[in-house]
Amino acid sequence: MLMNIPDKANIFVGRRPELARVATALATSRLLTLTGTAGVGKSRLALRALASEEDRGGRDVHWVQLRSLRDDALLADAVADALGLADHTARTALEAVCGFIGERPLILVLDSCEHLVPGCRALLARLLADCPRLTAVATSREVLRLPEEEVLRVEPLAPARAGLALFTHRAADAGVLVHDAEDQKRARRLCERLDGVPLAIELAAAQLRTASLVELVDRVRSGLDMGRPAGAGADASGPEPGPDALREAIDWSHELCDKAERLAWARLSVIRGSFGPELAHATAGGAPPLEQPAEVDKALTGLVQRSVLTEEDGRYRMLDAIRDYGHERLTESGEEHAAADRHARFLSRLAAQAHREWLGPHQAAWYAQVGKGYAETAAAADHLLATDPGAALQLLADIGFFWICNGHLHEIEHYVDRAVAAAPAFGPARVRGLWLLALCHLLRGEHDKGLAVAGRCRAAAVEEGTVELLQQAAYAEGLGELLKGRPQSALALADAGLRGSAVPGEDARFDRGTVLCRLIRIFALTGSGDLARARGEAQDLRDLCLGHGEHWTRSYADYQLALIALLDGRAQDAVEHARAVLDAKRRIGDSFGIAMGLDLAAVAWAHQGQARHAALAYGAGHTYWQLVGHPQRGTPEVAPLREESERMARAALGDEAYEEAFRRAAEGDPASLAEWAAYGLPVPHV
Repeated sequence: MLMNIPDKANIFVGRRPELARVATALATSRLLTLTGTAGVGKSRLALRALASEEDRGGRDVHWVQLRSLRDDALLADAVADALGLADHTARTALEAVCGFIGERPLILVLDSCEHLVPGCRALLARLLADCPRLTAVATSREVLRLPEEEVLRVEPLAPARAGLALFTHRAADAGVLVHDAEDQKRARRLCERLDGVPLAIELAAAQLRTASLVELVDRVRSGLDMGRPAGAGADASGPEPGPDALREAIDWSHELCDKAERLAWARLSVIRGSFGPELAHATAGGAPPLEQPAEVDKALTGLVQRSVLTEEDGRYRMLDAIRDYGHERLTESGEEHAAADRHARFLSRLAAQAHREWLGPHQAAWYAQVGKGYAETAAAADHLLATDPGAALQLLADIGFFWICNGHLHEIEHYVDRAVAAAPAFGPARVRGLWLLALCHLLRGEHDKGLAVAGRCRAAAVEEGTVELLQQAAYAEGLGELLKGRPQSALALADAGLRGSAVPGEDARFDRGTVLCRLIRIFALTGSGDLARARGEAQDLRDLCLGHGEHWTRSYADYQLALIALLDGRAQDAVEHARAVLDAKRRIGDSFGIAMGLDLAAVAWAHQGQARHAALAYGAGHTYWQLVGHPQRGTPEVAPLREESERMARAALGDEAYEEAFRRAAEGDPASLAEWAAYGLPVPHV
C-alpha cells in the first residue's frame, strides 16, 4: 500500500535500467538516495519503482513530501503525519516515529531533501539505527553522506529515444501530433538541445499550444545555443548536462509569458503546496496588474497552458524548480514580503471563519479543509511570527483546536509557545493560546503541567473578563481534574463556568463556552456515580448538537451515553451510541476519539455475546491507540469494563481464536474496520 503519495497520473517513459537498480536496492539496501539535477525526474522514478508491490516486497510505502517544509525542527513531525500518527504523548516527535515503526517492515520516502540535508541526515541515522526493518528512500539534489547510503544518480533521458517519447506524449496533450519523419527529426533535435531533461522537454512541448514545431525548434536553438558547442547534447563532453538546459527552458517559458503571467508566477511561488483559486486570487491578486479576479484567472489559464502550473480537479500545483525560479523573480522585484503577507492574511481570515463556524453544520467540512491546508497555515504562521507575532498568535488561536483534534499536538505547541512568548502580555488570543497549550499537555498525559498552564489561562481570562474565555479556562481545569480522577472538583469548576450564563443541564444555549462546560459537567456526574442526571443532561446536549449538525460535542455526549448504558446493563443502547461516536470522530479525523469509540463498541459487543466482533474492534482499536502513542485510555470508568469484556470474549471464543481475530484486525486496514464498526457493515474478511 502506498500512503500519502503525490499525483500518479504523470507520464513515465524509459528508465528500465534505473527501475531495475531501484528494485535491487530496495531488496538489499537500508537507504537509497536518488540524486540528480532539478527536473530530471527523481521523484517520478521513485514513484514508478515503488508502485510495484512485487518490487517493494509487499511492504507499505509512506511518502513524506518535504518541499513545503522550511523548518527542520518539524521534520520528524512531517514523518509522523505521513505515517498517520496523532501522537498524544510527552515524547518528542522523533521518539514517537521510532516507537511506531519499531520492527515494522515498511518503506519511508523522503522526497525533496536538498534544502534540509543536515536534518534529514540526522533523522535517517536515528531511524535506521532504531528501526531494523525500515528501508528509506530519499530524493535529493545532494547526497546525504550516511554509511548505509546507496546512491543512484538519475541522469537525463536519452534524447533520441525516451526524451522523444516524452515530448511526443506532451505534444499530444497540447493538441499536436508529432508523427511524420520531418517532425520526428525536429523533435529529436529539440530534445537533444534540451539535454534530455524531462521538465525542460515538458515545458517546451507546452509551447506547442501557441507555436508550431518549426517555430519551437528555432526559438529553443536561439535561446540555448549561446556558449554551447553546436549539437551538444546529453552525451557531449564538457559541463554536466541538465541544469543549464532546464534553466534556459524555464527562462524561455518566462519570456513567453505576458507581464501579468510573470507577476502571478512570482507571487504564487510563496505557496508551498497545491492550492485552489481562492488562495491564488488572494496571493497573486490585490495589486497591479492583477487587481481584479478576472485578471488573475486569465493569468492562471496562461500559466497552465505553458505548464508552469498543472491543474487537476480545480487545484493548481507548481513543481519545485519552477517555484524556485518564481521565488527568485519575486525577490528581485522586492514584492516577497507583500506576497507572503497577502498569503498569510488570507489564511488568517480563513482560520477566523473556521473558528466562528466550529460549533455548527460546517464543522466537519472545516476539519477536512484545515487538515488539507496544514502546510499553508504553517507557512503563514512562520511568516507572521517573523513580522507580526500578535497576528501569528491570533491565527494559531483560531486554528489550534482543529490541529489538536487532528493530532498535531507537537506542532501546535511548537508554534504557540513561540507566539505566546513574542505577543503582547494580554488579549483574548493569548488566553486561547494558553488554553491550547494546557490541552496539549493534558492530552499527552502531563496532567500537572497541563493544570499549571490552565491556571495561567484562567488568570489571563480573569484579566480579560470575557465569559467565554472564563468558560474555556474552566473546561481546561475541569478536564485536568477528571484525568486526575477528581470528578467532584471537575463538577465544581464546570458549575462555576456555567453560573450566571446557564442553569446546569437545562439551558438551550449553543455557544462554545457553554457546551464545553456542559461536557465537563456530564463527565463529572458520570464519574461521581450520578448516572441518572448524567444521562439526562447528555441526551439533552446530544439532541441540541444533532439539531445544529455539530459533531465534536455530540461525539462526547454519545460517549457518555454509551458508557452509562454499559454501567446500566443496556448493551444494545451502548452499541448504538458507540457507533455514533465513531461516525462523528471519523467525520472530523480524530484518531484518539476513534480509538475510544472502538473500545466502547468492543465492550458492548462482548456483553451482547458477539465475541468475534469484540475481538475485531479491540484489534482495530489497538492500531489506533498505537497511532496516538498511548496504551488504551479513556475515562477511568472504562478500564474495568474493558478488562471484564476482554475476559468474556476470550472465554467465548477461546484464547487461540480470540488472538487470531485480534491479530488479523490489528494488521488490517484500521480505517476500513472503523467504518465497519461505525455503520454496521458486514463483518470484514480479515
